[in-house]
Amino acid sequence: MDGSVSTVYLVDDDKGVRTSLTRLLSTAGHVVRSYASAGDFLGHHDPAVHGCAVIDLSLPDMDGLDVQQSLLSGRINRPVIFVTGFGDIPTSVRAMKAGAVDFLTKPVDASALLAAVAQALDRDLRSRREGELRHSVEARLASLTPREGEVLAHVTAGRLNKQIAAELGTVEKTVKVHRARMMRKMGVRTVADLVRVVASVGSSGPLMAWPGIGPKVNHADMPV
Repeated sequence: MDGSVSTVYLVDDDKGVRTSLTRLLSTAGHVVRSYASAGDFLGHHDPAVHGCAVIDLSLPDMDGLDVQQSLLSGRINRPVIFVTGFGDIPTSVRAMKAGAVDFLTKPVDASALLAAVAQALDRDLRSRREGELRHSVEARLASLTPREGEVLAHVTAGRLNKQIAAELGTVEKTVKVHRARMMRKMGVRTVADLVRVVASVGSSGPLMAWPGIGPKVNHADMPV
């Protein structure tokens, strides 16, 4: 994903506003998909598409903030820019706290909107790249055997092979074998790289099953 193609979802019940903003955004090189209602937008919105949403705060069928909440409730991390003809401070604060990129008043200043869209697209791209990295790491973690997962947990905790062997009730040579396989599957060569990669997914997913990170595992049930 290089971010070269971006889509701006424009939601506004004013046809004139949709026409003018579509022209502005298209001229700036964005693909624009415009909708006259929240329902139409939510029914056609594609979370997989790189882009952002420019949403009128007052729509005939749903409040703009409710549209934002609907996206969040569906675990859709779509950057949102609000535009309104009669905004107030409490509403703008609420929108920003919910993660809105910007809150612009009509008539919308062209440069301000384009700057907000650029910021929103950058945020969306970074979020997608982080998500792709996380999924990749989680897949690598899931490929580890239970014993390799245990060794990973001990290695990232800074323990030496001798210490790990004593903790697992095996010999250092066996630990070295599991460690080499684990490092290969994780696609890293150094402990520093391993720690960085594991940190990118935090304490969730497959990592939670291993000692030192998640619930304790009965070592006696695991092959060495």
